Amino acid sequence: MATANQRGRRAHERETPSGAEAGDLHALAAALRRMNGEINRLVHGFAASHGLHATDVQALAAILDAEEPMTPGRLREHLGLTSGAVTACVDRLERAGHVRRVRESADRRVVHLHYVPDARAAARTHFRPLAEAAAAARDRFDADELAAVVRFVTAMNEELRLVRSADDR
Repeated sequence: MATANQRGRRAHERETPSGAEAGDLHALAAALRRMNGEINRLVHGFAASHGLHATDVQALAAILDAEEPMTPGRLREHLGLTSGAVTACVDRLERAGHVRRVRESADRRVVHLHYVPDARAAARTHFRPLAEAAAAARDRFDADELAAVVRFVTAMNEELRLVRSADDR
């Protein structure tokens, strides 16, 4: 697996785009920053209205998106926090009524984190404008274009995960 520095060197070794290509790259970066800012605005608004931190909302998203029941240990790895910080985060989420800790396994030491259905509905309501904006934007693209967008976003997430992994070393 290439480190962030190795990937950066390879990127600089490639020919630097010129003209419209360089402009397109800058336009893409600016558009991604603007989208990130708008999503962060919604996240911070949700966090503030529920007495949470922005990291708590990231934890909720991780719990919601997990393919298998989330544990505090997996949440710690996902968020890159200490175990104490994750405990404080889960405590806040539980006090606010967003998650519950459940010992479902035969091994009673294993704790699973579940998003409380009423809290999930509140989040859905708050983030409905984001879903509506995504649906309106999606409607401007055909299936092939959307497939390319999904491939790009997936690749970006993979690259960013590698950067994070390299930083953790």
